[in-house]
Amino acid sequence: MIEANATVLALGVCGLLTLVNLVSLGLTARRIGRVRGPSAFSAGAPVSLVRPVCGLEPFSEETLGRSFRLAYPAYEILFCVASAQDPVLPLVRRLIAAHPQVPAQVIVGDERVSDNPKLNNCVRGWEAARHDWVVLADSNVLMPPDYLQQMQAAWRPETGLVCSTPVGARPGSFWAEVECAFLNTLQARWQYTGETLGLGFAQGKSMLWHRPFLEAQGGIRALAAEIAEDAAATKLVRAAGRRVHLVPAPFEQPLGPRRWREVWARQLRWARLRRVTFPLFFAPEIASGLLLPAALAGWLAGTAEAGLGLAAMLAAFYGAEYALAARLGWHRSPTLLLAFLVRDLMIPLLWARAWMRDAVVWRGNAMDIRPKQTRRLPVEAGAA
Repeated sequence: MIEANATVLALGVCGLLTLVNLVSLGLTARRIGRVRGPSAFSAGAPVSLVRPVCGLEPFSEETLGRSFRLAYPAYEILFCVASAQDPVLPLVRRLIAAHPQVPAQVIVGDERVSDNPKLNNCVRGWEAARHDWVVLADSNVLMPPDYLQQMQAAWRPETGLVCSTPVGARPGSFWAEVECAFLNTLQARWQYTGETLGLGFAQGKSMLWHRPFLEAQGGIRALAAEIAEDAAATKLVRAAGRRVHLVPAPFEQPLGPRRWREVWARQLRWARLRRVTFPLFFAPEIASGLLLPAALAGWLAGTAEAGLGLAAMLAAFYGAEYALAARLGWHRSPTLLLAFLVRDLMIPLLWARAWMRDAVVWRGNAMDIRPKQTRRLPVEAGAA
């Protein structure tokens, strides 16, 4: 009787998780591409576009070049580079010279306000920006011509911040396909589901701020309160009684080839940051992939019929996930289905490792991710 009850419980939990994931797919399909009511953004207001850059990447010329081809009447670009020896500087200066019609400048040198090198790199750009509306955008965001209009379309009277999660595109290897499986139909899906349910979380890839609002909360330096600037932004906006909103449709990030170590290290870094900054939301992430719960339920059931049923359930879910990518025009390929399986195998391993260490390495920088008041020991240089 006990074994039978355990089997029923396991199958019930697996069915519930499947239902929750299917509901999130439906909510995302319904939400993305839709604008909720009229925008409260001042039409045509000038914008300062701050882009921190560090090193050359396979798509740097294309992603940075898109900054100059935005269909917007009044904006400036501020490229922020921490080091005067950075190899990206010649490219940035060449792009500025080739587009004299767009006001742009390079700001060299950072401000060490936190352990977060990207935030440090943005401070001088924020302070040099001339306009009240400021967009902080990562160097690998592929901006469409209406990039700024899409950011502005999500601004409401209660908005404190508009942002966009990245959508992986142009994978150049199988492990880049796995990165797409993480970024697109998993992470973007849950961010849009959360926002639909009133739990908007900031994402640091693209962030639209109203300078007077952020300055009233302590300015850009206030984002140093957390190791991740987007986590600090989420908490700051909520504390001010405002909301984080997402753009109608997320912007692409071209990936190119990726190796498994790169994907693992990046996903582990993000998992550790989520665990430190939002532990109550991170804890249930172990159930965000269906492969492990389905395997456990099948093992407890111990029958071929139950195993076939669970396999059919997984096939239906992954089919629905693939259909979401097709509906939204995101990357899809025959190997993406295998990438879903690999991703779901990685999720419990990443989840477990995220609890084991309080340090990450990002672009060669060792970062202690614990809240400042709890730090006692130095960062372990070998953390991934």
